[in-house]
Amino acid sequence: MTIIGYGRVSTADQDTALQIDALRAAGCSRIFEEHASGADTERPVLRSCLAFLRKGDVLVIWKLDRLGRSLGHLIKIADDLSARGVGLKSLTDPIDTTTPAGRLIFQIFGALGEFERSLIRERVMAGLDAARARGRVGGRRPLHGEIDRAKIAAAAREQGQGVACRKYGLSRPTVARYCAEFLESSPS
Repeated sequence: MTIIGYGRVSTADQDTALQIDALRAAGCSRIFEEHASGADTERPVLRSCLAFLRKGDVLVIWKLDRLGRSLGHLIKIADDLSARGVGLKSLTDPIDTTTPAGRLIFQIFGALGEFERSLIRERVMAGLDAARARGRVGGRRPLHGEIDRAKIAAAAREQGQGVACRKYGLSRPTVARYCAEFLESSPS
């Protein structure tokens, strides 16, 4: 079993010394140190740290918020570690997935995260239903107004798709969709 540490501060002005000292005292044989915002889920040092971990290793952090700011991101990392047989231990929070009690606490966090995602989904669906009831349709509003789709498709066939895109101010996928609709609706 190898104990690996990860320390992070948000800005270059901040110092990781307190975290690094605590991680060394916890027996970390290697420590990954990063200066990046916790809101950024694509941190290069964190990515390297997670890739370095092997089955049986334990990732030690000073505090959960050093690993990630959102519960969803933390749970995603913890699930990935668990699936790979890697433990997670926080020095200042009651999280240690190498023990039954620590796994229970983290599973409670996971359940809360799932509950939060369900609530968000419910609110989004209710908002969409309310919008539909008022006659609104989802998606982006057409940028081209009442331009005849058949005219656009004909221009694309005659002059090329790029010309039709520029002429009508449309994207290539929109012009391609209009061409497909035109071909389906026109008699063979």
